Order: sequence, then structure tokens, then C-alpha cells
Amino acid sequence: MSQNILTIEYSDDLLFKLGLSREGFSNEARMLLAAKLYELGRLSSGEAAQFSGKSRVEFLFALGQLGMPMSNLRPEDLDQELNFALDE
Repeated sequence: MSQNILTIEYSDDLLFKLGLSREGFSNEARMLLAAKLYELGRLSSGEAAQFSGKSRVEFLFALGQLGMPMSNLRPEDLDQELNFALDE
């Protein structure tokens, strides 16, 4: 599988303002992008965790720290899941 690289330009001033090292900023940016793609339903929790460099459990708990829900089910998906569970 090939690896792709995303380059984002930013200044040292941004790092200083955020109080982050380059590595810290890179890790946070990866987590935020993974979280958003998960929230949008574009990645599963496992895929988003792998992308963020975390285990699935670490990723899901990190979502809570970001104020995001651990589940990306929409209300209609939840209804469907509950109906399926009750039918069994």
C-alpha cells in the first residue's frame, strides 16, 4: 500500500500560540482530521483510529475530550439498530 503525504504550511508563531511542538501539532492535526472524518461517517472508528495513530479505544476516548460523541450513528441509524436488536 502506498503512503501519501499532506503538507500544511504554518509558522512558528502558530506553534508558539498553541503551545505545541511540531510533533505535537502534527499529532493533534491528525487526530482532529480523523475525528471529523469519523463524525461525517467517512471513516469507521477503526479506520479513524489507525489514521490518528491511536488504538480504537484511545481514539474513542479522545473524541470525548474533544467534545464529540463516541458514536457517529445518526438518529435514523440508531432507530434501525434498535429495531434490529428488538426483532431478534
